[in-house]
Amino acid sequence: MAGQPQVWLGANFWSRTGGPLMWRNYSPEVVRDELRVLHDHGLRQTRSFFYWPDFMPTPDTVDEQKVAHYQDFLDAHAEIGMTSIPTFLVGHMSGDNWDPEWRGGRDLYADVWLVSRQAWFVQRMTERFAGHPAVAGWLLSNEMPIYGRLRHEPKAPTEQVSAWAQLMVQAVRAGGGTQPVSLGDGAWGIEVTGVDNGFSVRETGAMVDFVGPHVYRIDSDPVRQHLIAAFLCELSAVADKPVVLEEFGLSSDQVSPENAGHYYRQTLHNSLLGGSTGWVAWNNTDYDDLIGQGPYSHHPFEMHFGITDHTGAPKPPLHELAAFAEVLEQVDFARCHRSDARAGLVVTEYLERGYPFTQDDDRPLIFDTLHQAYAAAREADLPVGFTRERDGVDADCDLYLLPCVKQIQGPTWQRLRERVAEGAVLYLSYTAGEVGHHRQPWIPYFDETFGVRKGITYGVVDEVTDEEVVFTFAEDFGGIERGAALRFRVSGNEHSRSFLPVVPDGAEVVATDAHGNPALLRCATGQGQAVLCTYPVELFAARSTRVNPDDSHRLYAALAEVAGVSREVVVDDPKVFADVVVHEDRRRFAWLVSQHAEHATVSPRTTGSLRSLSGEPLSEVTLPPFGVEVVELKS
Repeated sequence: MAGQPQVWLGANFWSRTGGPLMWRNYSPEVVRDELRVLHDHGLRQTRSFFYWPDFMPTPDTVDEQKVAHYQDFLDAHAEIGMTSIPTFLVGHMSGDNWDPEWRGGRDLYADVWLVSRQAWFVQRMTERFAGHPAVAGWLLSNEMPIYGRLRHEPKAPTEQVSAWAQLMVQAVRAGGGTQPVSLGDGAWGIEVTGVDNGFSVRETGAMVDFVGPHVYRIDSDPVRQHLIAAFLCELSAVADKPVVLEEFGLSSDQVSPENAGHYYRQTLHNSLLGGSTGWVAWNNTDYDDLIGQGPYSHHPFEMHFGITDHTGAPKPPLHELAAFAEVLEQVDFARCHRSDARAGLVVTEYLERGYPFTQDDDRPLIFDTLHQAYAAAREADLPVGFTRERDGVDADCDLYLLPCVKQIQGPTWQRLRERVAEGAVLYLSYTAGEVGHHRQPWIPYFDETFGVRKGITYGVVDEVTDEEVVFTFAEDFGGIERGAALRFRVSGNEHSRSFLPVVPDGAEVVATDAHGNPALLRCATGQGQAVLCTYPVELFAARSTRVNPDDSHRLYAALAEVAGVSREVVVDDPKVFADVVVHEDRRRFAWLVSQHAEHATVSPRTTGSLRSLSGEPLSEVTLPPFGVEVVELKS
């Protein structure tokens, strides 16, 4: 902004005087008290909301009293040195939808009159506030996929959604808004989630200045849970725009205070390492005095998502945000970037695009195994980027990871085979999929690529009957020595709980299972090699509870060594992640993120030395439970 890098760190904001109805019960004094607490803890932004029924009472008017309240709200930000991100079309929030009385059931995307009324409102509100120094950016809506179409209704057609988004962005620009603009849709489009809700992150990404994931997913594994926001930030980069973690948080009705702090800490730091450059927590305060008011009356846990309680006292999440703000300042994060990655997780095009006679029910497998593979890569301290098939796989990777990939485009597979011949390592783990149709791979030239002969019986899977699969290594492989064993808990349904019987035909058997079957093979081709895992180990883990770290991190670390992928900082304990961030002045900072529920002391391995951010030499680092430590790398 204005030629300078900006980092947003703040909270979504409804005053405790009214929640969504705060503009009817506006208190300048309470708002200033609430902002002061946020500011004192290092937060500099809020995301704020025009409750649509209040601000636009008729199709061609705005409520001047509400506008005056919002003017004072922005003035309060300017007084204390904060900014806000106004959100225009707020018809959904915290488990409830509401309409202006005059909407009359018209379609928000397709009814030309209603679209024009929305654009009129966006333009008028922008004209009022575009020149205010406290406006940092604009958001068109709040979670429009929920407001625009209820779950029982058909999804909105993508062409209508994209046209609506284009017109709303144009309304901001017509109103004189030059600040960054985005949708507020949650980045829940098919490219990120695998679910087609009509919002295409690719299409709308071309219209906006940043993408804003909203993350409230839950998982059965603590490590995956701590990485889900980072994983979604990685996928949101498909738009090739900055990623701002626009909503995340939890209700203290559903978690202990200590675990709320752990979740915030993990989400903030892991998402930073996953590419986020901004964070806006949900939300600023609790609403105990509003228990009789919707949405809190029927969703009472929504009262307690606050980072302060209903008196304004800080809760553990606000303390974590304050500590995070200090780290951002210490490393001058606005001028940092991620370290280079020479390993790529391949995102198959079938996650984000349907083809004739393909099925949507294949997509959960793609999403979940990618998520699990991402966790394994983090446990292995493997710098990994996402390379998307639809964009053409990146040609500068030394290692390509295809975890449990059942479907891939023919030309993509040919290109991956070429990369192997040119010197790269290609890893694929077999899966039959999780559904009864086409429950075997779609991959051409499979035998030729991996130097095997498949033993599949058409239509019939080869069931895994063991509760645990054990790989015993017949030769050294990366850092895994001959005779070592990797163990994988078995899970899945009647389709996916299966393996691939093969006979080597040019490949070397690296490891066998407990029954003497080839479990891991490699086939040299040209300058590189293709590595085949005959078991869906990532899918087994993805369908297991509390499984991480499983031994797939050892496999990924070995693959990195075989491919010559450098890991700048390595912690031998897989429950402590290590990753590197680089300042533009060439300083390098290592993040150490613990998944231990107790204190853990580690001795990171690096080619240089470690120093604390205050300059003291370090040979080992002690991390508190689920703790994070940032250290500087010295060559």
